[in-house]
Amino acid sequence: MNMSEILQFTDGTLRGELRHRVAMSKHTSWRAGGVAERTYQPADLADLQTFLRGLPADEPLYVVGLGSNLLVRDGGLRGTVVLLHGALKALRMMEANTLHVEAGVPGAKLARFAAAHHLSGAAFFAGIPGTLGGMLAMNAGCYGSETWQHVTDVQVLTRGGDLVERTAQDYEIGYRQVIVRGKSGLESGKPSSAVAPHLPLSQEELFVSATLHFANGDGEIERKAIKELLGKRIASQPLNLPNAGSVFRNPVGDHAARLIESCGLKGKRIGGAQVSQKHANFIVNAGDATAADIENLIAEVRATVAAQTGVVLHPEVRIIGEVV
Repeated sequence: MNMSEILQFTDGTLRGELRHRVAMSKHTSWRAGGVAERTYQPADLADLQTFLRGLPADEPLYVVGLGSNLLVRDGGLRGTVVLLHGALKALRMMEANTLHVEAGVPGAKLARFAAAHHLSGAAFFAGIPGTLGGMLAMNAGCYGSETWQHVTDVQVLTRGGDLVERTAQDYEIGYRQVIVRGKSGLESGKPSSAVAPHLPLSQEELFVSATLHFANGDGEIERKAIKELLGKRIASQPLNLPNAGSVFRNPVGDHAARLIESCGLKGKRIGGAQVSQKHANFIVNAGDATAADIENLIAEVRATVAAQTGVVLHPEVRIIGEVV
């Protein structure tokens, strides 16, 4: 499908940027992976609705924020990737203690904005290297806090471009999982695709904004908290090399990093991918890693930990695309 074939399906003029044959290594924090057939960065929410309404129902569709929790296989992606970072970027105060935040807003920007408006409890967002859309979809968190602790309601887009409003009570929230009530999956211990911005959209929904509530606070105290949190990240995480954050979810009552380290896997390398010497639950691109290198190392770590400890680790990162 070429650009004109997409455009003829739209019911209005597109204002965003449509590109072809785009290297997804430029849009993922691992800096690895194949080529997407096309990408679209919408101008705003209304433009995204127009674009979605114009796409054929069978067009494969993916949605990416900062790509900080995503691995695109070396064979690339067939279909269209919607890029939200830099697109859905609205961030504003509503009534007291409440923020309206669109899905493309990075966590660090959200944390600083909340501090500037003397709101307490948002500092942890600075430690999440992603945008709000992905944080909502997986209930991202760090340092004892999670995204959905602050959500009152959300707006989602359907595959057909319809805007739907829901409250937090419409979802079952778990550790790194968010599921619309009535859909199974939370109890299985495995990630669900009920609301998943990095998986193909068919009947699924895409988070486009949320209303977040915070307590009153002191802006100076919050800025100091952000600075301390970022200091902890620098000290404990391999931020000098391309990575996707924590690769595995923590098992109940334990930590994936401890298990991986106990199996002697720190420094384990396949091609250009390496288990970080600094934090065992990070896999870094130590130099020209392919997506296959990273995926194979993930599989090797899982197999080794399972064999030596009996614990099966579940990846926190999304893996999509075609194998070469």
